[in-house]
Amino acid sequence: MQGIENMYQVAMARKKEPMEGSYTNYLFDKGLEKILKKLGEENTEVIIAAMQGSKEELIGEINDYLYHLVVLMAEKGITPEEVDAVMLKRESKTGNLKPERKEIKQL
Repeated sequence: MQGIENMYQVAMARKKEPMEGSYTNYLFDKGLEKILKKLGEENTEVIIAAMQGSKEELIGEINDYLYHLVVLMAEKGITPEEVDAVMLKRESKTGNLKPERKEIKQL
């Protein structure tokens, strides 16, 4: 997804050369806890939009979630290429459904 790569490049540019008034820099300045809080909020908004909103609203919320995820990646030094590598590796897996756990009966 080229859009995610573009978002990542902008986030990294803001991290290297902060821009006054940038929301991305605000998140970086506030630190990991703020980034995670916003990611959690956006996750909840995606769920609510999926349950109650229109397709357009859901798409907007997904975009907001991805943006905050990209900021987290930039903060933690994770590149889109690293994520892509794991995706490609996992694509080849089939039949990887975990078996159901059977309850162990106490004697």
